[in-house]
Amino acid sequence: MRERIEAALRASGADYTEIRLEERESTRVVFRGQDLETADVILDRGGIVRCLVRGGGWGIATFNDLADLPRRVAQATEGARAIEGEEPIELAPVPACEDAITVSLERDFRGIPVTEKKALAEAYNDILRSSDPRIVDTSTSYADTFSRVTFANSEGTYIEEERPMAGIALSATAREDGNVQQAIEAVSRAAGFEAVTGHHALAETVTRRAVELLAAPRVQGGRYTVVCNPRLAGVFAHEAFGHLSEADFVYANPKAQEMMVLGRRFGEDILSIVDDGSLPGLRGSHRYDDEGTPTGRTELIKNGVLVGRLHSRETAAKMGEQPTGNARASGYRYPPIVRMTNTFIEAGETSFEDMIRDIDLGIYACDAFGGQTALENFSFSAAYAYVIRQGQIAELGRDVILSGNLFVTLKNIDRVGDDFEWIEWGTCGKGQGGLPVSMGAPHVRIRDVLIGGE
Repeated sequence: MRERIEAALRASGADYTEIRLEERESTRVVFRGQDLETADVILDRGGIVRCLVRGGGWGIATFNDLADLPRRVAQATEGARAIEGEEPIELAPVPACEDAITVSLERDFRGIPVTEKKALAEAYNDILRSSDPRIVDTSTSYADTFSRVTFANSEGTYIEEERPMAGIALSATAREDGNVQQAIEAVSRAAGFEAVTGHHALAETVTRRAVELLAAPRVQGGRYTVVCNPRLAGVFAHEAFGHLSEADFVYANPKAQEMMVLGRRFGEDILSIVDDGSLPGLRGSHRYDDEGTPTGRTELIKNGVLVGRLHSRETAAKMGEQPTGNARASGYRYPPIVRMTNTFIEAGETSFEDMIRDIDLGIYACDAFGGQTALENFSFSAAYAYVIRQGQIAELGRDVILSGNLFVTLKNIDRVGDDFEWIEWGTCGKGQGGLPVSMGAPHVRIRDVLIGGE
């Protein structure tokens, strides 16, 4: 295979050529209620060629048969020459390298029969279904994927990397007198079958929370001091701030350029936000991105000040900055675009007890059901919440929506916890569909947050 790839690169008439191949083995088992909805085993193989010529643009061709590679390189080159670019495309330099990254799994899920994977998902689903008569719908999804990605370019880089992923997602819906509430939990890691076993207590947590929310009152709308748990704070860092740090968006959006000026103060010294694709075992981690650039730690906000952003080779050249290893693709059918890896708020020094101690009336918002962002404005729905009264966690609440301006909210962060956690699930849907990411944070306290409720 390497000989074929290198021969195709040598024969290319483009100024720059890259080839990325992917072989993927995946299993998916899904229960909806009592029914087995899906039990799939999929083997997929294909590749993509990208060619760049001076004075032109990117030419792209995909394929499923390696024998088609020379023809696809020629087609991509022809496509690149046919484009009359408004501005020349340059690539920031990255040293050529050769590397082979293999993984060792504690329990390789490729050797686990589908029947055993089905039995595991069914056991979790049975807990969801049998816990309480008010549970009217359940969903249990098991998924594993093992990918072998090969990347080579005309600059001399040749990389082979194995990328495993295993996960379980649990959902329960409770209903009583027209009131419907849902709870969701998930676990997913770059690991083997061991990552998805032993989560029976998590299934019990899902049903218990869904039922408890039936009796929870709606939180009274207004402005509060809000403490976000690590999951909600991590989602906030990804959705509200992380996407604004992706350089392809910044470069193409004049408004974003005005907002995301390096050196601008966004918060107090206690606030630091980082993206790091090199951390082992996380959903967004790889040794190299899909352009062959090494991943690593990129500080975005350091002690309250914007100090960096996320780049591909192309955006780094356009903005006169360094590539960060954030050019990622959802699969071989797609070219890489700038995307986050593992984005997180760094831990601070405040304990959770000290964080809530002086709050007379506030909200402890937990997890996230989703949200929307529009430039600097955001809106997030907490999965559940508690009222804080006289420095103590009080009654459970629901239907809590946090909204506001990102930059005002960042400045209003006045406490950052010492209890950092990684969220063991996460998928980013930018542009090409789902791509594994991780999010992390400690507890974070924010003053004067607008809460939508009753």
